[in-house]
Amino acid sequence: MSPHFFNSVSSTWRVISIFTIAVSGVISQAQDNTNPTPEIVKVSAKGLGAFGGDVDIQTHVFKPNGAGPFPVLLFSHGRFGHVRFWLSKGYAVVAPVRVGYGETGGADREGASAKYDANGACTSRPDPANTAKYAVLSTQPVLQWVREQAWAQKDRILLEGQSVGGLTTVALCAQNPPGVVGCINFAGGAGGSPASKGNMCHPEILGKMMGEYGKTTKLPNIWFYAENNLYWGADSPKQWHKDFAQGGSPTQIIATTPVPNNDGHALLLRGGPLWSVPLNAWLKKNNF
Repeated sequence: MSPHFFNSVSSTWRVISIFTIAVSGVISQAQDNTNPTPEIVKVSAKGLGAFGGDVDIQTHVFKPNGAGPFPVLLFSHGRFGHVRFWLSKGYAVVAPVRVGYGETGGADREGASAKYDANGACTSRPDPANTAKYAVLSTQPVLQWVREQAWAQKDRILLEGQSVGGLTTVALCAQNPPGVVGCINFAGGAGGSPASKGNMCHPEILGKMMGEYGKTTKLPNIWFYAENNLYWGADSPKQWHKDFAQGGSPTQIIATTPVPNNDGHALLLRGGPLWSVPLNAWLKKNNF
């Protein structure tokens, strides 16, 4: 079998393992803070199952103490989520497990078709637009479900995502969905590999996509990328944001210093001191 097969299998199991550990950690954090443990709900997604059938998206719902209604943070995963930060601000957190991942299962259609050789060199032309398309399709039904909940403030919804979830957030934000007031992108992208040490396949493809998203985005948004991100490198995200910002939305990028002793792709999980101050400032500025 080719090295690509083993790289793909290894990557898939790494995603499953890290996501499982992270969800467990999120639940533990909620319990340690005497916050509610997550309610697990199933949100039906029409046409996303096998052969065009429906699929139930397993969704973790965390709520602050009290009756609500609460502002809502809709989190699109890459590898992990964070809850404590938002519960402390009075937000409910809704974290769907997209089709093709974990408890939801089903066919993983989010692949970007990026390939790297044993030395981390690019050997393909990736298709991150495919990733964004199917990730958004998995997220839209959950956003609609949130708007239907009595405990949710339907006009105070923030979108946030990490990695592929960050790309999902940017893509969905470009649609300016009803009720969404702002968008937060942590290390968003698709088609990278830590083996490339930041030299990802054809970063200009994502740049063009971001430029198109920027043309339609009207909502305030903020992007976070660490200098030592092994998936995208230090420079490509800055160019992506430059391309995006030409559309004129109220946007900013926070290019942080390296995440200590980690791949900077783990900025959200491991780099809290690097992003918490600017994120709090952005939330205050926009009255979120």
